[in-house]
Amino acid sequence: MNIKNNRLWVGVALVVALAGGFGLARLTNGASRPPAAAAEEHADGAHDEAQAPGKAGEGTAKQGAAGGDEGVIVLTPQQIAASGIEVVSAGRGGGHETRLSGRVESAVGARASVAAAVGGRVERVLVAPGSVVKVGQSLAVVLSGEAATMRANADAARAEAEVARLAYKRDQTLSEQGVVARQEYEASRARSLAADATVRAAQARVKALGGPDSLGRMNITSPVDGIVGVVQVTPGGFVNAGDLVATVSDPAKTELVFSAPPALVDQVRAGTRIEVTGPTSSFSATVIGVAADVREQSGVAIIRARADAGTLPPAGAPVAGVVVATDSVAAITVPSDAVQTVAGSAAVFVATDKGFRVTPILAGRRAGGNVEILEGLKGGERIASTNAFLLKAELAKGEAEHGH
Repeated sequence: MNIKNNRLWVGVALVVALAGGFGLARLTNGASRPPAAAAEEHADGAHDEAQAPGKAGEGTAKQGAAGGDEGVIVLTPQQIAASGIEVVSAGRGGGHETRLSGRVESAVGARASVAAAVGGRVERVLVAPGSVVKVGQSLAVVLSGEAATMRANADAARAEAEVARLAYKRDQTLSEQGVVARQEYEASRARSLAADATVRAAQARVKALGGPDSLGRMNITSPVDGIVGVVQVTPGGFVNAGDLVATVSDPAKTELVFSAPPALVDQVRAGTRIEVTGPTSSFSATVIGVAADVREQSGVAIIRARADAGTLPPAGAPVAGVVVATDSVAAITVPSDAVQTVAGSAAVFVATDKGFRVTPILAGRRAGGNVEILEGLKGGERIASTNAFLLKAELAKGEAEHGH
């Protein structure tokens, strides 16, 4: 029994010795290899990884981040294109966002407040709120004594002008025959011209009233196409000169009107974009006009804008807008997605001949999808914008592998 145990222990000892010798041999071989051979094996491993299906770009970027200069990611143009990384120039523009409140209003020329030109009694009302009308269509009929007088004066002026014209023709003939002196003929001509001028003035007054008939009955008509909003008169009622009869507006022709601080007028101009939030949706609009000191009592200016696409909310709906006002001194700006946080600080990736180099920056205000750069760039640099976060992730991988 003892002999068998002794043989067993001897066998175990041999196995342990062989295993230990094999491990030592591996350790010795690994430690005795020259650095060049180890580096070559590491490079071959990286090359194999770079050639693996679906990881060609990733492998090259890792190698550059780990083995190249610190903060540099080596990428070929083909790899940049495959990653969807967009390269843009750091430009100058700068600005600040200002929030505005406003509303939807009928566009200029698409609304009308129709008033009575002279006083009179309302004989008929031909429309109601919501009625669709065309230019020149009658809204109400008013019977006015003042209108009848104006029509009579126009008729009388026309008759007097005809008498003066006939007298002028008669004196012209007599003057040619030597019966009437030339001076009398010239005076007759002057009286005819004056009578014609009186007729034109009388007819203009009648036309301004809507062409009343001899009884003073006149039609109050719409000057624009649209829909009747408010009707302020009723049959049998009386209106004075200037009283509102009805309002008409075209709902398809609307625009945005914002109240703005007067100082903003010098920083916003036609063509500036405004991001608008309405009752049910958000959309973009373009400034079409800026007016300073329009509302002196309230101390605000007016910014008018038109939606870039789609249909605006109905007239009277409240809206809010954000406009990027330009600064007097243009600052360096880059797209917001170009700025990444690297090692706890803001940075951008500047394009180089071999790829990208991380560049620390001091970021300022954000406005209109851009970031103001206070320090770190001189302007004109080519930087990664869209998908710049991929470079940040690749840099982090390379630093982790290098540290390991």
